Amino acid sequence: MARPDAGQTGRAWWIDGRPDDAPQWFGGSMASEQQASSGGVPARAMVVQAHPDDAEFGCAGTVARWAAAGAEVVYVLGTSGDKGSDDLEMSSERLIETREAEQRAAARILGVKEVEFLRFRDAELVADLALRLAITRMIRKHRPEALICQDPTARWYAQEYIQHPDHIAMGEATLAAVFPSARDRLTFPQLAAEGLVPHKVEHVYLDGAKEPDVWIDITAFFDTKVAALKAHASQIGEWDPAEMMRRWAQDSAAEARSRHYPGADGMQLAEAYKYFHLG
Repeated sequence: MARPDAGQTGRAWWIDGRPDDAPQWFGGSMASEQQASSGGVPARAMVVQAHPDDAEFGCAGTVARWAAAGAEVVYVLGTSGDKGSDDLEMSSERLIETREAEQRAAARILGVKEVEFLRFRDAELVADLALRLAITRMIRKHRPEALICQDPTARWYAQEYIQHPDHIAMGEATLAAVFPSARDRLTFPQLAAEGLVPHKVEHVYLDGAKEPDVWIDITAFFDTKVAALKAHASQIGEWDPAEMMRRWAQDSAAEARSRHYPGADGMQLAEAYKYFHLG
């Protein structure tokens, strides 16, 4: 993910109104039939993103919170960010090595168990059957209860940011992998031959959501989020992202309070999601 404009608030695209029955993990009540195991913490979670550093910008506070509570979290990266450099001396091969190392370092800070790189070409992701198959393979392999991915409907934010096409493609392919591809036995039968049987993901969260309806309190994990983001030195450089990340998280918490979201009164910093319960 390219460094965002420091003036971007991360709120402009939110739409008023929240379903009355929208659930929440961490910081509020949740219907028992919608609650995953381990007291609201998924036993296994997967974060599917287009590039190294996308998760750290979007959902790393949630990742750190889940991991600290005992969740096994796996990252799946569609690309290794091989186009993300203005250095005229940098090659894609060297950049892949650098950015994969940075992502692994960020994952260690957050408590992520494993990072899987699909190694599709940066800036060329397409939500086709090849990408969907690759993500479906990861879902069947790791069998997450909860999955976080990018919102494919968020095409732009206010007048400040046009969404990276890889983010759109990765979100689109991931949702198609969740439903119906990972679930259905006759879809991608080659996976069964690999010993990868169907799996149904129960909880899906879209980060960078156009229409969020769930907020997760990351107040106690904000510093961990920022430390993980700083591990992406090839992208961050000398810039300190803490101020902008704090403003985004404060705005998310304020939006949760304005929606009278359960538990929001105690939130200082939050991450926002569009949530689906597929149980």
